[in-house]
Amino acid sequence: MNGEVEKITLKDVNLKNINWKTIKGLYFNYKEVINYLIFGGLTTIVNFVAYCIFARAIGIDEVLSSGIAWVCGVLFAYVTNKIFVFDSKTETKKDLIKECVSFFLARVVSGITCDVGTFALMVKVFHINDIFSKIVTQVMVVIVNYLFSKFVVFRKTRVEK
Repeated sequence: MNGEVEKITLKDVNLKNINWKTIKGLYFNYKEVINYLIFGGLTTIVNFVAYCIFARAIGIDEVLSSGIAWVCGVLFAYVTNKIFVFDSKTETKKDLIKECVSFFLARVVSGITCDVGTFALMVKVFHINDIFSKIVTQVMVVIVNYLFSKFVVFRKTRVEK
């Protein structure tokens, strides 16, 4: 094999004989999803830590803190999704701006509906613990954002590969 890693599917895995080659093969076959989960998890951590800093350490209102944390998470997510997840290459400034605006608009939709809207509903209306609510809404955000990124924001990059 000329330096390439053989892609392996889940059905090809023998659980009794997992080795480094198998792990690398699985990674390269499912690289996009694995990287999205890794960087989605890191984005969630950025969001959660920012929320705790603003809400708990500084004492800003929970909903406002959630909104600020969302902005921090979106900035982190755009850079990591572009570079590490979808390997997006933009040729012109216009393409970069279009991709960036598309990414942020998709995040606005998920941010308003999940991260801020659902969070506000859970905390202010149903009086559910803010930390538990933050965890629930972040799971929702990761799923919705992957779907937007894969099928809307970075779809042209995927077609060009």
